[in-house]
Amino acid sequence: MSLLNDKVVLVSGGTQGIGAAVARAAAAESAAGVAVTGRRPEPGQALVDQLHTAGTPAVFVAADVADVAASQAAVRTVINKFGRVDCLVNAAGLTTRGSLTDTTPELFDQHVAVNLRGPFFLMQAVVNHLREHNRPGSIVNIITSSELGGQPYLAPYVATKAGLAGLTRNAAHAHRWDRIRINGLDIGWTDTEGEDEIQRRFHAADDGWRERAAKSLPMGKLGQPDEIAAMVVFLLSERSGVVTGSVLDWDQNVFGAFD
Repeated sequence: MSLLNDKVVLVSGGTQGIGAAVARAAAAESAAGVAVTGRRPEPGQALVDQLHTAGTPAVFVAADVADVAASQAAVRTVINKFGRVDCLVNAAGLTTRGSLTDTTPELFDQHVAVNLRGPFFLMQAVVNHLREHNRPGSIVNIITSSELGGQPYLAPYVATKAGLAGLTRNAAHAHRWDRIRINGLDIGWTDTEGEDEIQRRFHAADDGWRERAAKSLPMGKLGQPDEIAAMVVFLLSERSGVVTGSVLDWDQNVFGAFD
């Protein structure tokens, strides 16, 4: 049986990278509907058109996760389109660099808005919808292994993603009796369009940065969005059983271990 048969899945940050991979994986697992939100209409609509062509009902809703009103309106739009939302994936994220000593209040607030406040209120909207109709559901938050400490130049990113990890556990505990399962993935270094942009913008990377990065990693490659998407779909599905409140390490490094 397909993992997401008869499920409606909403993916924030679904226009590229991990979010887009999750949308494709959900469609491949026979989701009844896939909705993606993001700030960029062209790639968002192109993805939705691909899903339609493959036979999956899909919709793109333009919304910036930093805009709480727009994000919550997007949830209502998806409910009006499909009649319900069963699963939510918070894949939108901001990774611009900043250390403790050079981060401005404006940069810090941007990270809070995208990485913590946005997921918080998307979860609120979906959980309230599920509880109103007394239906079970599943949420997966894309976090980061850096929430365990991270590099010095990721201070606001780490602060907000650590907050999202705590929120994942708190919300899972609060809504376990509602049969709403909430889990997270602490992902490692991943090959996405957004990461390519960050490497070039902040680390003077050239076209060969992926190959050099791969050689520095135990498995000889960066994490791949489709691999992460497969795990996300599994956690969304009933195949993952009663698992809730787990923030799983999805990385090739073992945190807390030393040579």
